[in-house]
Amino acid sequence: MPSRFALALPMALALISPAFAYAHLKMAKPADGETVASPKLISMEFTEKLEPGLSGASVTDANGHDVSSGPATVKDAGMTVAVPSLKPGVYHVSWHAVSVDTHRTEGMYSFTVRP
Repeated sequence: MPSRFALALPMALALISPAFAYAHLKMAKPADGETVASPKLISMEFTEKLEPGLSGASVTDANGHDVSSGPATVKDAGMTVAVPSLKPGVYHVSWHAVSVDTHRTEGMYSFTVRP
């Protein structure tokens, strides 16, 4: 017969492991590789709730110039970046996300604004 400790350990680990999760990009609009009309807002959804003061994003054009209209806005697991009317071309979104348990992830993706 298993001991109480042997039975309790897997249950305790199951409760602890979500606390060590990382915030990964779950959805982005526009999506990576997508060709769209000029968006007014870049929106991203992450797998974990984010720390607003430690997470952010920027949007740059093909020449590396920042075209963001201001800092990213973070609420719960979502992040948005406002952009002005964008000229046709390729744009890059660079993000960094710090989940509420302080783990940091970062990434980049691109989209194209059609003529």
